[in-house]
Amino acid sequence: MNRTAPRSLALALLPVLVFLCAFSCDVPLAPGYRILQESREVRFVPGETPELQVRGRFQLKNTGNGDLAFVDVHFPDERTFGRRDLRVEVDGREIAPAHLPDEYQQEQPDALRIPFDPPWARKRIVRLAIEYDLASPQDSGSRITLGANDFHLSSRGWFPTFQPPKHVFSPYPKRPPLTPYTVRVPSDFLVLARGTPKGRRKDGGEIEYRFALSKDDLPPYIVAGRYIESPSNRRAKSAALWTLQPLKDEPAVEQITQAWSTLDADFGPLDRNIAAPHVVESPELREHSPGEPGPAAVAFPGGVLVNPAALALGTSSDTFLEMVTHALAHNWFGDQMYPAADAALGIGEGLPEYATIVIEEARNGPAARRERILRYLRDYDEARKNADEKPLGLTLLSDPLEQRRIALAKAPLFFVALEDACGEAPVRSGLRQMVTLLRGQQASYDSLRSALEASTGKNLAELFRIWLNEKGMPAEFRDRYQ
Repeated sequence: MNRTAPRSLALALLPVLVFLCAFSCDVPLAPGYRILQESREVRFVPGETPELQVRGRFQLKNTGNGDLAFVDVHFPDERTFGRRDLRVEVDGREIAPAHLPDEYQQEQPDALRIPFDPPWARKRIVRLAIEYDLASPQDSGSRITLGANDFHLSSRGWFPTFQPPKHVFSPYPKRPPLTPYTVRVPSDFLVLARGTPKGRRKDGGEIEYRFALSKDDLPPYIVAGRYIESPSNRRAKSAALWTLQPLKDEPAVEQITQAWSTLDADFGPLDRNIAAPHVVESPELREHSPGEPGPAAVAFPGGVLVNPAALALGTSSDTFLEMVTHALAHNWFGDQMYPAADAALGIGEGLPEYATIVIEEARNGPAARRERILRYLRDYDEARKNADEKPLGLTLLSDPLEQRRIALAKAPLFFVALEDACGEAPVRSGLRQMVTLLRGQQASYDSLRSALEASTGKNLAELFRIWLNEKGMPAEFRDRYQ
């Protein structure tokens, strides 16, 4: 009989038992810290070069198993956001942030290290102040626009994000239960922002709008400017258009409201504080990419930014409404959840395009759905004349435009094929569950397949393989519609 076996087993299990005991006894296993309090302020400063002053105040507590010599913080990218004049204070003393060591630079190019001297002791609370300005952004688009009469900040990238210590068991620092923030703008600005409104206060020629974010809210966005709202007699839950000059035509408010309602019904409700969609003019919004000038529309939570070239199409024109509808869908498939890098085209663009098919069917019936599918088939065949096709699952947003056009036409048809195989209701139910469960997180092809297999009760491995890994349009699908 081998008497050493029980002893060997006990020794092998010892690290696991220590690990479980540590958790049950609430003993920290690794370096870490919590954000006890946090407040934010954004102030628009007009001028020849308008700027946004961003301020954050934090109380942090060292809750880990040892002292901390520094914390790493992600800051807005200097090129994209035009960040400048960064100032950091720790307990009232100004500190110069440092670049991360070379081994971390490629993975975290926008992170800086805030040192503590002496090291931050366990259980001690420190007060941190961070300030910087945003001005003349070089990449004015979906993340930031800034002009003399308006600005917008998306829900990602413009505010500092604290990183955990570089230890396998170190958790991300959690947000406090409530985060107040303020938006200071000229008194003739209108403001949209995420969070629960907490009132406003006039201070000279400015108005301070106050909001509060719960720990379950997604990150804040801000849209503001000297806007005129149309229509002037708008109902509470109908769409609104905010423009810098009065509109020359009657906006298609009912169609935009109906599109929003369809998305809400099929893919689930969004933020409880978003009662209706807003379409907002942004003269600084550039074209989608170099070489494609002209009308542009991008989503922000609860609405769409459009440039003057888009408004010039006519706010009741089919082209304008289609641009707005596609951008509205990005509220569900872009802000509520966002695609992984390798799925940014198939999911990030394919799902909003598929959503336009859903809206068209709700508006005009099955014949309209079929006609839109045929249009995507024609776009796909035309695009293939100009480039060699890559499999949909391997096509990236960084690929040449000609190859992206092939994939952009094929991607929404992939979701149509899923509907044809499993039924419309189960597929939309699965997408609704995915949006709910992945709120604020990345979506991948694996998470998409998992959600749809759960809602449809079918093994979708073969369908995913054919559409994502093979070139060409499946013959069965083409025969069904042509």
